[in-house]
Amino acid sequence: MVLADLGRRIRNALGKLGQATVINEEELDAMLQEVCRALIEADIHIRLVKQLKDNVKKVINFEDMVGGVNKRRLIQKTVFQELLKLVDPGVAPYQPIKGKPNVIMFVGLQGSGKTTTCTKMAYHYQRKGWKTCLICADTFRAGAFDQLKQNATKARIPFYGSYSEMDPVVIAAEGVERFKKEGFEIIIVDTSGRHKQEASLFEEMLQVSNAVTPNNVVFVMDASIGQACEAQARAFSETVDVGSVIITKMDSHAKGGGALSAVAVTKSPVVFIGTGEHIDDFEVFKPQSFVQKLLGMGDLKGLVDMVKDIGIEDNEELVKRIKHGQFTLRDMYEQFQNIMKMGPFSQIMSMIPGFGPDFMTKGNEQESSRRLKRLMTIMDSMSDFELDHDKASDLFNKEPRRLTRVAKGSGTSENEVKELLLQYKKFSDMVKKMGSMKGLFSGKGGDINPNKVNPAQMAKLNQQMAKMMDPRILQQMGGMGGLQNMMQQFSKMGGKM
Repeated sequence: MVLADLGRRIRNALGKLGQATVINEEELDAMLQEVCRALIEADIHIRLVKQLKDNVKKVINFEDMVGGVNKRRLIQKTVFQELLKLVDPGVAPYQPIKGKPNVIMFVGLQGSGKTTTCTKMAYHYQRKGWKTCLICADTFRAGAFDQLKQNATKARIPFYGSYSEMDPVVIAAEGVERFKKEGFEIIIVDTSGRHKQEASLFEEMLQVSNAVTPNNVVFVMDASIGQACEAQARAFSETVDVGSVIITKMDSHAKGGGALSAVAVTKSPVVFIGTGEHIDDFEVFKPQSFVQKLLGMGDLKGLVDMVKDIGIEDNEELVKRIKHGQFTLRDMYEQFQNIMKMGPFSQIMSMIPGFGPDFMTKGNEQESSRRLKRLMTIMDSMSDFELDHDKASDLFNKEPRRLTRVAKGSGTSENEVKELLLQYKKFSDMVKKMGSMKGLFSGKGGDINPNKVNPAQMAKLNQQMAKMMDPRILQQMGGMGGLQNMMQQFSKMGGKM
């Protein structure tokens, strides 16, 4: 993924500092030189890189430091704060108002992924319960309306456009008026782009803006055009009042730093980043979370928010059964569904501390997703009696004909069904152990509270979890110690929410 190399190099530079016997001016300069080189090679403007270096040097003054100050931690914290300034202009992004029409106009160069991004944003809000729609005001590019129509139909989002009307201003005005009358809350207007900046593009953009009076103008920026992003961002923001930025193609091999640092020019916050071609390859951009993930620090708050969004923690019935040590194949199926809803695997993994954004390649991610879908297909071929049985593994072992029937019904082999049942048995055994642990569910509202559990019992549970995990993943987390640390962080995070 884009910027993975940047994150790795910055982590390595900070890691070397942590290994140094004595932290002095020389060590600081060597670390800063490595960080700055990585930033410049990632296409971040040299002016901004110099600013970062100067600011760190101002804060870290070894002569004024009092005894007992943790120099390593102070340097790491300062570098983190300065990296944050690169991607955060300090402006709050536009927040749509529920129950009212929010007109959002998209602008950008042709080929930046504008039309696809319009659909992604509409789909993002639709999943959150908003009434969304799309308007194609791009009459310049042949096939623009067909593309938007195809995307919108696939995502089941209402759309408006015309094959006969050639004036984008008329189409935009008519579409907005119609959708406002129908009570739509998110009205997204897709406008024309050009291969290069032309006076006609900016004139048309201004006319459409005047006709629909958007609540927010979103500038779509292509991560692959490098430092040219800055000039593009400046030209667009001088014509219309750019309120937000979306960066696309963040899954490409482009360096991407130019796009991120160009927000300094527009003084507009990045609100989303596009990380692939699929409709859900779309992430909300939060500067602090982004820098944390870049440095491999994870984003536990983001993970907790994601879990809350899809309502995993609201499943009281499941929590009740876990308390009694019960876990069925249907419970496992529902948890697989929840994982699929949470979005791309690499996105979830990068939120866990110790996993950098480069941890899971696109190939591994697709393989994991395919494997999960295959396991769900096997369970789709099971009867309600089998799915709800408390001891499904024993049931299939006693009656092998069930195994044969499920394999045939799902188009898989008996070995694959056995593998699923083995995975289920591991989960089920762990749930039984959790149910028997005194004090584990003593948190507020019956939440899991690992702090009130006998440490020896908790260690046993952690060991069982470790056995269920892929050894490569466990190693990436720093072994058993890393797993325990992650569990502690989750419990702390849960207490703060």
